[in-house]
Amino acid sequence: MDLTYDSRGLIPAVVQDAASGEVLMVAWMNAEALRRTRQSGQAHFWSRSRGELWRKGATSGNTLEVKEIQVDCDGDTLLLQVEAAGPACHTGARSCFFETLESRDVRAAV
Repeated sequence: MDLTYDSRGLIPAVVQDAASGEVLMVAWMNAEALRRTRQSGQAHFWSRSRGELWRKGATSGNTLEVKEIQVDCDGDTLLLQVEAAGPACHTGARSCFFETLESRDVRAAV
C-alpha cells in the first residue's frame, strides 16, 4: 500500500504499547524517519518545531522499540506497536494522554 503524506511530507504516527494497547503518544514521521525506524527498530520522528529528525529517547533514554507498524485503510496514518523503555511523554508521564478535556478550561479549547 502506498502511504499518503501531507503537503509538508509528513504522516501522523500513533504510538501504542504493544502489550497493553495503551496509546502513549502521537508524533509525525516523514519518509526518512520511517526508513530509519524500519532499519533500526527504534522509533524516529520528525520534529515540526525543530525542523529535524529525532530518535525517541536519544537524550532521555526512554526509547521505543518498534514491534510492528500498521497503516490505516486510507494509507494516511501509521500505528506503531512498541515496547517502551520508560515514559513516552516529555513530562515524565507514561503516556501523553493523562488529562481529560474536562480537566482543562473547556471554554478556551472551543
